[in-house]
Amino acid sequence: MTNRKIKEAGINPFFGYLLVLLVFILLSAYIYQKTDFAKYLVLLICFSLQLRLSEKNRTDFLITTFGDKTKKIKRVLENLIVCIPFVFILVYKSNFNETSILFLMSIVLALISLQTNLNFTIPTPFSKRPFEFPVGFRKTFFIFPISYVLTIIAIIVDNLNLGIFSMLLIFLTSSSFYTKPENEYYVWIHAETPKSFLKNKISIATKFVTLVVSPILFSLFIFYLTDLVMIFLFFLIGLLFLWAIIFVKYSAYPDEMNLPEGIIIALSLFLPPLLLIVIPYFYRKSINRLKAILND
Repeated sequence: MTNRKIKEAGINPFFGYLLVLLVFILLSAYIYQKTDFAKYLVLLICFSLQLRLSEKNRTDFLITTFGDKTKKIKRVLENLIVCIPFVFILVYKSNFNETSILFLMSIVLALISLQTNLNFTIPTPFSKRPFEFPVGFRKTFFIFPISYVLTIIAIIVDNLNLGIFSMLLIFLTSSSFYTKPENEYYVWIHAETPKSFLKNKISIATKFVTLVVSPILFSLFIFYLTDLVMIFLFFLIGLLFLWAIIFVKYSAYPDEMNLPEGIIIALSLFLPPLLLIVIPYFYRKSINRLKAILND
């Protein structure tokens, strides 16, 4: 499937993978040069890619095709393959503790299903409409208590970087709720213009993500008063990244985002100032794309 998407983008798969590897190496070197937060960012990106491989439809297909035991073996192998380039970076930078965590979590994430089998519906603090946050929250609910626990640990050991990492983990998880396009009907039923539709999407996403990230944000504000500006800056970057994901999604709608968009998003994660260019560009593309479905 990855090869097909690369070909659809008009790129030879070999050169496509080579380009991704080159960009990965250059950006890794850049963030390690610019910030002490780099090792946490490497973990964050790796975990986000592995979570994408744990989507319910995909894991259900693997179970149906290969059985539960073989599915688990395949998922462990997939996660280990994904983490290999990140392991090389961490080992090269002598981040051995983070390397151990990455290996352990790669196996854990492969064995744990994101879809709960409990016979009750997990309550959420979100309204049923729009659907992205209630559905996404239930699929990834375990990420949120983990993030809150990491924040507590960060405060106890006096590690602000770990606290910021836990906040960005929630932003990245929330952004994943908007990566898959919904059925066109669920867009068409909105009796509003493309601009109004996108404005409402951004407004609600901002409100909901602020709600779940506020315990971390205010805890860091209280215990790190001298770093208020930096904490708020990372909060703002998280919001901008979420907005960018939404605009990228609807710039390709009703299709899924392709490799070029994915590379741009990855670049924005490593180089947040790019978001100031990415957001208005994909906002305009989203408006034009939605005109075919919504009233202008």
